[in-house]
Amino acid sequence: METAEMTEEDSTIKGGEEKQKGEDPPKGICPPEKKCPKICGTNYPLSIAFIVVNEFCERFSYYGLKAVLTLYFLYFLHWNENTSTSVYHAFSGLCYFTPVFGAFIADSWLGKYKTIIYLSIVYVIGHVIKSVGAIPMVGNQIGHVVMSMTGLSLIALGTGGIKPCVAAFGGDQFEEEHVQERSTFFSVFYLSINAGSLLSTFITPLLRGDVKCFGRDCFALAFGVPAILMVIALVVFIAGNRLYKKTPPQGNILLEVYKCISFAVTNRIKNRSPEIPKRKHWLDWASEKYSNQLITEVKMVTRVLFLFIPLPMFWALFDQQGSRWTLQAIKMNGDFGGFVLQPDQMQFLNPLLILVLVPVFDLGFYPLINLCKLNFTPIKKMATGMILAGLAFAVAAVVELKVEENAMPDLISKESHIQVLNLADSNIEVAVLHNDLFQLSIEPFQDPDDYSKIILTGARQSLPFRIQYQGSSFTFNRTVQEKLLYSLIIYKAAGNITSSLIKDMGGKPSEGMAAIRFINTLAQDVNITLGKEEFVKSYSASDYRIVERGRYNNVKCQTGGEEYILHLGLLDFGAAYTVVITRNNSENLLEARKIEDIPANNIHMAWQIPQYILISAGEVMFSITGLSFSYSQAPVNMKSVLQAGWLLTVAFGNLIVLIIAQAAPLKQWAEFVLFAALLFVVCIIFSIMGYFYHSINPEELIDEDSKQDTPSNKNMIGLVEKNTKQ
Repeated sequence: METAEMTEEDSTIKGGEEKQKGEDPPKGICPPEKKCPKICGTNYPLSIAFIVVNEFCERFSYYGLKAVLTLYFLYFLHWNENTSTSVYHAFSGLCYFTPVFGAFIADSWLGKYKTIIYLSIVYVIGHVIKSVGAIPMVGNQIGHVVMSMTGLSLIALGTGGIKPCVAAFGGDQFEEEHVQERSTFFSVFYLSINAGSLLSTFITPLLRGDVKCFGRDCFALAFGVPAILMVIALVVFIAGNRLYKKTPPQGNILLEVYKCISFAVTNRIKNRSPEIPKRKHWLDWASEKYSNQLITEVKMVTRVLFLFIPLPMFWALFDQQGSRWTLQAIKMNGDFGGFVLQPDQMQFLNPLLILVLVPVFDLGFYPLINLCKLNFTPIKKMATGMILAGLAFAVAAVVELKVEENAMPDLISKESHIQVLNLADSNIEVAVLHNDLFQLSIEPFQDPDDYSKIILTGARQSLPFRIQYQGSSFTFNRTVQEKLLYSLIIYKAAGNITSSLIKDMGGKPSEGMAAIRFINTLAQDVNITLGKEEFVKSYSASDYRIVERGRYNNVKCQTGGEEYILHLGLLDFGAAYTVVITRNNSENLLEARKIEDIPANNIHMAWQIPQYILISAGEVMFSITGLSFSYSQAPVNMKSVLQAGWLLTVAFGNLIVLIIAQAAPLKQWAEFVLFAALLFVVCIIFSIMGYFYHSINPEELIDEDSKQDTPSNKNMIGLVEKNTKQ
């Protein structure tokens, strides 16, 4: 779900000075120059317990919100799939743009501790507004949209703003010499991230789908629980206040890098005269103002950032687990026998698989590759991760094709679709003038295989139907409108054959629900109790009613002063049924004959497991390897720059999805193929770029370059430092 954003190398801790023997642990706030209380006599500061719990609750909050967000847009705000996908990825992208803002505040103004506190308060306010906006009785449609967008904007600012601060703040708690303990902390910190995302992506969909409030899915509760967890995260973090070692703001290296690059570009533009000697590297044009060491460091960073350019395409695919893949799951069957999985719950597979695959790769796959003496470089690992993600989307496209086989027919202009229900007591033959339809005779209560398409001469047309029944012929006209589905019901009333044309559902029931209607063929009215009472007049049909998927074997039906029990059986995911109420004359009992108008979702959610395995394996090879590699290629004080660049690749990846969702209205399977093809192309480009990239040891290169500083350069460095302090 989320890989570690920082390694022990990231920490720029300058460690506290050694205490004199016998000195008591400080009471109150731990200053940098003193050691803080430890856990059970170990070298682990007690303060990190508060930080780890805070991170667990915050990640639960964030991923719990995201797990149900797409379905909230779809079912609560009633947006279409493309709009829901676009807003989902706009929010996700914003969450990865704001870390740059948070890092700037922490490093230049407030420090990490205050930044975490203040932006966590913003985070909580956003959650509260989002939760209140999901209560149906609060405001109208516009009000819900305004509150939702306001809440999501504040949440994006909060979660993104604290993202670069929490891990680094945890690293600050360790002494300089406790490198191993700090490394273990980051492992536990990473575990808390994935534990929070694993639990939240499993629990919040249950709160949404299995708990009903206000007569519908309980989005208010599904958003409210993450809000409570974020409050707990803030309270826990504040509770550890007196134990924390707090380092003051030390200047923003991101800003320095930006200034250096800007000055180099500006200086090069100003000195375009052919008389001015060219310089070996474009960043060398910053040498008039900045030291050789800083310029060398920026060169190393820009080399890695250049490699980052193709990376957003991977994240464009990866982050669709919460949007397109969830939308795919709502059209599938989630019955796993002993339990039913909600469509948005499938996302929990990613953090679960990450926790399984990381040790499998580290302890099994990579050592095996090394034994085979294959040069499996970080660039090759990342390219392999891209290929696996592309294969995941290829698999998703195949699954989508199977899902669409079960979809409703497209409704277009001058076309209508019709099925025939024979409720008479013997076979009938149906013909429509000028249409080659219904070639075979139709048996009594036969469940139609599919709708038949009728071409109309306009938006409305009166069609002549001819019915053959027991040697007699009956003709009647019925008016049909374009873009609608109909059922032509043939039945006997008072001994005579008659017909009725009724409108059917135009699409599958939403939210994995089922739809049911009743046709009463009795001479008496009936009352059917299915949740609430349904009154159906004699020889008529009721409207469709949306019900939860399940077995309905004790449905009460009253008619003529007597009560009967109807056994309807399973009403399955995404299906629509017509239940015909008839009387069994031989036993004088009522019978319920169930006909499937819209087929149930017959593709099981388990078919999504291969694509989740592929993309999770791709994440392990791409994300973890990419972070480790990029950090190894830059000096310690530039790690934050690379972290910001890495997070921005995620942001731009979500922006790609937003653009494609709005600009390329494709069939869903075709969109999956497009994303897979784009990633394969990008993988080739990245591999070529990686082929010409030569790994370096940053510290050795900096030491070598520093020796080349001239006296004038060194004097210039002192001036710059002096000006900075002023």
